[in-house]
Amino acid sequence: MFVLEFKVKAKKAQYQAIDEAIRTTQFIRNKALRYWEDNHGVSKYDLNKQCKLLAEEFSWAKKLNSMARQSAAERAWSAISRFYDNCKKGVKGSSGYPQYQKDNRSVEYKISGWKLDPNTKKHITFTDQNGIGRLKLIGSRDIFFYSSQQIRRVRLVRRADGYYCQFCINVEVKEEVKPTQKTVGLDVGLTDFYTDSKGHKEPNPRFFRKGEKELKRCQRRLSKKEKGSSNRRKARQRLAKKHLRISRQRKEHALRLARCVIRSNDVVAYEDLKVRNLVKNHNLAKSISDVGWYQFRVWLEYFASKFGKVTVAVPPQYTSQKCSHCGRMVKKTLSTRTHTCQCGANLDRDENAAINIL
Repeated sequence: MFVLEFKVKAKKAQYQAIDEAIRTTQFIRNKALRYWEDNHGVSKYDLNKQCKLLAEEFSWAKKLNSMARQSAAERAWSAISRFYDNCKKGVKGSSGYPQYQKDNRSVEYKISGWKLDPNTKKHITFTDQNGIGRLKLIGSRDIFFYSSQQIRRVRLVRRADGYYCQFCINVEVKEEVKPTQKTVGLDVGLTDFYTDSKGHKEPNPRFFRKGEKELKRCQRRLSKKEKGSSNRRKARQRLAKKHLRISRQRKEHALRLARCVIRSNDVVAYEDLKVRNLVKNHNLAKSISDVGWYQFRVWLEYFASKFGKVTVAVPPQYTSQKCSHCGRMVKKTLSTRTHTCQCGANLDRDENAAINIL
């Protein structure tokens, strides 16, 4: 699946119509979840049937396209099935019981309810009764490069800096690249973003730490505004834009590094870290969240699939304590940054771990 995203330009009434469609999606998703809780043995198809009953009961829900209503119910079923899978696997701690949505930000259409303009090639019209109408798409990519049969989903997303339209295209994303005959092990960290088995260190950009002063200033201004006022809404939007910018910086950094690492090596080994457990350490939680290890891993696996490379997740236990030369265990604290062993090995702690991972 390949996703193309365009920014949307429309009138104020159209933005309000998009918001109404998003609220309807949240309502149907929560109603489907409640139906599952109240009835035993509910299946995915039962939730789809419930969409039709909701449309008959609520006239404003009927305005949303029927397939968009089904997509909302599928979101509920996705959370339910993930909960079932976690229970079967015996996941420790929270099994991810489905929660009711309070701030949904998107509405998803399938193959109906929308139509692309073949003349301008930069407009899309939503044909249901919500009143969204014709929207202008701002972006450099050509959506008509793909056939309409390949576009399986169209999603309208609301973010802090505006509205976006996403096209989910059913196409296999593969690219042939020449083998490099190289392998590498990666040890991620907080001081450096990662250290590889060749000794190269990639610095940690610390996007959140650098923008924290500005975020605190925006947060203070927000707290001083009167609740429900127009000034508070504007201050909240400014704060949301700051957070969105940091999120995009972190994503772009992880994407670029992952692509570079995968194209440069045929086999990449990295630590199979449980970030959810690591952030329970309140002294390091902010730094761990800021560095974005999990996002980096997701992009590594995506580009490995795209370029036909191999990635291996390695258990992280004792990778820092074990000597990469002789295999002897050398106990260290977190503050000890150099690995020194009786066999004569003397190298950086993270490089030693990266060699063990490889």
